[in-house]
Amino acid sequence: MISALAEQDRIEIALKLFLDTIHRRAVRALIITSAREVLLMRIRPPHGGDCFWIAPGGGSEGDETPEATLQRELAEEVGLTAFTPGPLVWRRHHTFNWGGRRISQKEEYRIVRADRFEPVMADQVEAAVLDRFRWWPIADLSSARERLTPLSLAGILERYLRDGAPAVLPDEEVLID
Repeated sequence: MISALAEQDRIEIALKLFLDTIHRRAVRALIITSAREVLLMRIRPPHGGDCFWIAPGGGSEGDETPEATLQRELAEEVGLTAFTPGPLVWRRHHTFNWGGRRISQKEEYRIVRADRFEPVMADQVEAAVLDRFRWWPIADLSSARERLTPLSLAGILERYLRDGAPAVLPDEEVLID
């Protein structure tokens, strides 16, 4: 009887965590220049913690396509409006805490080719957590001392520059913070 009750408690706790978690889709852009640089944003978590570098992009709204999400997000986050979304090169399912909420986010990473530009954040909510932008030489990512996300970012970009877009996407990376 005790083990059956304990199992029911575990099921109820798991269900509550699932229902309290925000589930969303997101698209991030690996914006690459011809000089082999990538644009990253350094952000500060809203409730403390260490800053980290991340590719621009964000969550889909409603039934937005990945391309439409990327167009909207890049306009809001970096001011980039004239671009063609490139190939999908990476997928990740990341579950994390943000702003007092639990988020379960299925992300895709797409290549965007662009000339170097001065990024401008138009989204005031996002601007509150933005520390700064930086054009990183891709060759320097593997020796970065600061946290990059995804952790395999250097490898993703190096493989793309060497081999092009993967014919078959690697398995979705799963990360739970």
